Amino acid sequence: MKLNEQLHLVQDLTKAEKVATRDGYGKGLLELGEKNKNVVCLCADLTESVRMQWFAEKYPERFIPVGVAEQNLAGVAAGLALAGKIPFASSFSAFSPGRNWDQLRVSICYSQANVKLCSSHAGLTVGEDGATHQALEDIAITRVLPNLTVIVPSDSIETKKATIAIAKHIGPVYMRFSREKTMVYTTEQTPFVIGKALRLTEGKDVTIIACGIMVAEALKAAIELEKQNIFAEVINCHTIKPLDKETILQSIKKTRAIVTAEEHQKIGGLRGAIAELITEETSQEIINEATNKAININCAIPLLYVAMEDSFGESGTASALLEKYRLNAAHIVEKAKKAVAMKK
Repeated sequence: MKLNEQLHLVQDLTKAEKVATRDGYGKGLLELGEKNKNVVCLCADLTESVRMQWFAEKYPERFIPVGVAEQNLAGVAAGLALAGKIPFASSFSAFSPGRNWDQLRVSICYSQANVKLCSSHAGLTVGEDGATHQALEDIAITRVLPNLTVIVPSDSIETKKATIAIAKHIGPVYMRFSREKTMVYTTEQTPFVIGKALRLTEGKDVTIIACGIMVAEALKAAIELEKQNIFAEVINCHTIKPLDKETILQSIKKTRAIVTAEEHQKIGGLRGAIAELITEETSQEIINEATNKAININCAIPLLYVAMEDSFGESGTASALLEKYRLNAAHIVEKAKKAVAMKK
């Protein structure tokens, strides 16, 4: 089956519109506001930037502006959660969890408070705001925390679905999304389940595991790779924690080569999570409970990555920065070809 024929769950990439993932977040909050009276929103003086203004305008009695006080943002949210509310607390990722990690750790995660910490302007595509605002470490510092679910949706439609889903999920959640308008490749029918990675294409040569805006880049890379007779299996790993081990291991067993792609440091993010999984599982046979068949991956499997190379970003347009730091489809193609060659 040709790759374009497999993309039955996604939009035609050549015609896909571009919408900011933060817009999906704002629309999701608006829908939640109507359906669930326990949903409340808090913001650290960035209401329009995180697209919380639509909720604030319609439900002002359930909107709390805390000012430029990210630690207070987390503390108030924890208190509201322990009082039975479902608080969505938002700022930029560089500031939350960047400046309130202690409150996230103790007041929210240790207390298992039902707080949804949702942050915009993650990654390099903050663009001209520069290195101080480009959160490239947030996945690493959040997925290490006990009791915390970590989600990185890939486009505006999926972000809306994720926003609605985490309101139903009991327990702390960190969700990060972007500033820049990015390709909308999913449809309203594309499934979204917390903790369940989505296999977008079937391939036999290499597994490309991506999150956030890099999923669309992975799909573009897969189309290019097919032209070179390399068939990639693309997995949208929107939930970094808990990781969907079954889907990932099944794919790796088949392709025996991996490329991860993320708008984050190479250390501690998606690549780190996949490397940890492989390290844990290669010392034994993995039993797939669904089929009751042993999945033996006891061999060397190349694991390459597309991510930030342990450096800060800089000021510039989103597209220029992604190209300079090699976070796009062309570089996924390059790494995928290298991974395939390494297993021969």
